[in-house]
Formats: sequence, C-alpha cells, structure tokens
Amino acid sequence: MRILVIEDDAKIRAYIENGLKEAGHAVDLAAEGETGLHLATTEKYDVLIVDRMLPKLDGLSIVKTLRGTGNLTGVLILSSLGDVDDKVTGLRAGGDDYLVKPFAFVELLARVEALGKRATASPSGQATILKAGDLEMDLLARKVRLSGRVIELQAREFRLLEYLLKFKGQLVTRTMLLEGVWDYYFDPQTSVIDVHISRLRKKLGEAGNTLIKTVRGAGYIIEDIF
Repeated sequence: MRILVIEDDAKIRAYIENGLKEAGHAVDLAAEGETGLHLATTEKYDVLIVDRMLPKLDGLSIVKTLRGTGNLTGVLILSSLGDVDDKVTGLRAGGDDYLVKPFAFVELLARVEALGKRATASPSGQATILKAGDLEMDLLARKVRLSGRVIELQAREFRLLEYLLKFKGQLVTRTMLLEGVWDYYFDPQTSVIDVHISRLRKKLGEAGNTLIKTVRGAGYIIEDIF
C-alpha cells in the first residue's frame, strides 16, 4: 500500500515510517498540516495516518476538508487525547479509526492494513455524484433527487443512503452499516438500522420504487435498475 503519514513529532514520524517500510509499504511524510493536506489532495494514497494536533492546520480540519471534497481515503487519526468524547469527535469529523498515543506499532500496522483492505473491497475514486436509476446524490451540494424531485433527508439518513450507493449492486451487511454509518464496532442490539431504513424507504418510496432491497438474514442492496 501507499501510505501518507502526517505527524509533526520527528521521532514518531520516523518510527512509523521505518515500521511501515519494513512491512513492505510505500510511505510519504508530512511534518505539518498544510503540506499534508496538499499531498492528500494531489496524490493517490491507500491510507492516511493523521496526527490530531499539527502545526499550520490541525488533523481534524484536514479530515473534514478531504471528506467535504468527496475524498474517501481511509484515515487513521493519531492523538494523545484518549477520552471517549475525543474519539467520538475524531470519528465524527470523518476519521475511520482512532489510535491513542503511546501505541504499539503492531497495533497501528494492524489498523492500517484493515483500512487498506476495506478500501480494496469498496468502490474507489473521488466521485461526488452517486446515482442509481432515477436517484442522484450530490455529495458536495448535499442534495438528493429522485426523478428530478428533491428529497429532504436528515444527516444520518443522508449518510446511510450515501453508504448504500457507494456499494451499489453489492450486498451491504448490517455490520458494515454499523461501522460505516454509525461508527459502531460492536452490535448495540438495537433497531437503529431498521428504523432508518424504514424512514429512507418512506421518503424515497412515494413514487412506488423499490430502491432499497432487503436480503433476508444478510443486509441490504441497491440495484442500478429499479
């Protein structure tokens, strides 16, 4: 994999670089936020490792900017801030994973490789318009249209539909939705997915379409023709 490390601490940066190269990965480095963001937006990476506290531009601002432009590259946030609220803030900013300093390199490597596998299994690219049949989602304008009609969605409904569309034509399991939409890495044993799927279907189903299909006992799928 090709990995970008954005870390201002020279010792930590070198430690991560050496370990990743020993594991067979290609590594680029940035010591402050502005350079890191420039590299992340002009080069193609499989995974980004981003320190939360950086000179010139902080890590969360980098992640928010990338997500705002439709960049879907997996991001592992590094931080000495380890409270639950800090982790939640990092994940809600758009981070895919969060690792607290000090850390064991073997754990960092495992998390990076997991993000890399997830990226390989998911659609790649920087598309900002997602489509399925007569449904169109504009990620930059945050607009959803069905047959030209604007569909008003709440933030979580938008994120859920976005995730399903990114895997158009593929089965999306409940576990995938919990991790990709709710940032849950465990099953809370609630009906949260069913409730939001039901709301989406009601908002998208006024014209009688069957966009979101249930695969019994497995998950959901969006087909291009419906």
